[in-house]
Amino acid sequence: MMICRFIYTDGEAKLPVKVTTWDALGYYIYLPAKFIYHDEKELAWFPKIDSIYSLSGGELYQANRQKNGSYVFKYLEGVSLLQTPFFLIAHFIALHSDYPADGFSAPYQYAIAWGCMIYCLLALFLLRKILLRYYQDVTVAFTLILLLCASNFLQYTAIEGGQSHGYIFPLYVFLLYVTIQWHENRKLIWSFLMALIIGVAAISRPTEAVMLFIPLLWHVNTQEEFVEKFRFTYQHPKHIVCLIGGLVLGIFPQLLYWKRVTGSFIYDVGSKWDFLSPHFRVLMGWEKGWFIYTPVTLLFIAGLFLLKKQPFKRAVIIFCLLNIYIIISWHIWRYGGSYSCRALVQSYPVFSLALAGVTESILQKKGKWLISLLSVYLIAVNLFQIRQYNQGILHYDEMNRKYYGAIYLNPHPTPLDMSLLDTEDRLTDETKYEQRKIIQTDSSLDIHDGSILFDDTITHPKINQIWYKINAAINTEKGLWGSYLYANLKTEGSIQETKIRLLNPLTHEKTENHYTFYVKVNPSKAVCRLTLQLKGNPALSGQLNHLTLTELQKENP
Repeated sequence: MMICRFIYTDGEAKLPVKVTTWDALGYYIYLPAKFIYHDEKELAWFPKIDSIYSLSGGELYQANRQKNGSYVFKYLEGVSLLQTPFFLIAHFIALHSDYPADGFSAPYQYAIAWGCMIYCLLALFLLRKILLRYYQDVTVAFTLILLLCASNFLQYTAIEGGQSHGYIFPLYVFLLYVTIQWHENRKLIWSFLMALIIGVAAISRPTEAVMLFIPLLWHVNTQEEFVEKFRFTYQHPKHIVCLIGGLVLGIFPQLLYWKRVTGSFIYDVGSKWDFLSPHFRVLMGWEKGWFIYTPVTLLFIAGLFLLKKQPFKRAVIIFCLLNIYIIISWHIWRYGGSYSCRALVQSYPVFSLALAGVTESILQKKGKWLISLLSVYLIAVNLFQIRQYNQGILHYDEMNRKYYGAIYLNPHPTPLDMSLLDTEDRLTDETKYEQRKIIQTDSSLDIHDGSILFDDTITHPKINQIWYKINAAINTEKGLWGSYLYANLKTEGSIQETKIRLLNPLTHEKTENHYTFYVKVNPSKAVCRLTLQLKGNPALSGQLNHLTLTELQKENP
């Protein structure tokens, strides 16, 4: 974890670590608003801060604006409560150093990033202790190694530590521990702590309220066990009082905040759910599918069928399946920019009980060599992809099957590989095609938004399979973001449009960037008009240094 934290930085001299941006800002913003600026409603201080540090992503979507002009934070307060000790340490350091005590300078960034890792490291030690109650030491070792290194856990604890997932992760571990303690001695303190943890988790991410099923169904694998637990609770009302007290205390900070800024204890932050049509692409889609980009999670699911007579069998199975169902039912199913499905990371402690089940099953069948080889492969792929993700090669939101196939374990992707982010057209074997240069120019041409690089009519036989290959070298002074190179192919009665982005992981402003992509021609048309044009960002300016348009054709079989 610490190695990842040192390797992956934001890269700015002003903020070498920057974790309080985008969604993470939504969770963190409570702290500077409350402790530094004493302004949770008007946020008059934020535009200046945002102009310095570029935090919100361009607009303050992290807060909802009310009719009276004041703001209500869209994200809940629980994560900021967990961040508070580290924020206060950072504020003390900033006040007694040359760093601005503005809530967002370097001390605050480091504090939030390292705070997440400290919580998670402590949680991992406790999780190991929990797993050792039910599994052999070698099983637990493999389980924790896979959980830590073969999943997206590292991304959201060591690298994007300002997100909610790493801060909620320990809550699941602590809930498992407290649940076990309650079932062993049933003291009132454990009832109180169970409810308190659930309350804090619920005001961190409301969907975490599903963790209620863990203590509710723990050690309830038979009807007799369920009746016994219900009877005990009924006969000991003090436990119910402690549960209610802990839950109220856990959610009270959020209710108090809403009362301060809206005048009401209840506020609808606005979420839309598709429970009747869940989005299974969250699990299996090429965009960022959980099973595809972090395949170790397939073992999470397999382990649910191998829990045997463990006391947590029903609790883990029902929680995991219900949790997955809730996650895949959110209307914004891509969950913003993410590596794999980040919305499940915080619940990995529960999934680890299932992962340990499948791991032990393999080991018991003398499959140590198998689990070792599988672990090496899964870890190698995951660490490589985390590197790709932080380089921008593995895209945060727009992955597809062909592009993933091109970059999979590929340390040196090409401009042609980059084109697959935007088009599926790719010719795999040019040697089977006869080639004809339609245009080749190395003269420099000033470009701007709307520049036409080529516009002409091309004639070719109907019987041939036709592809166009475009190679361009463009030096962009500014306006790279949002600009595209369009290839519009017009035939009688149809227009075929292909576009590739100018900004990709291989390109930079103020340097010559190379682009390559294919356009497949409708074979039934003998005449077409091809237009190559740059457009998308009004600020675009630079020079076209090279352009080659090649026709590749072969007769249909």
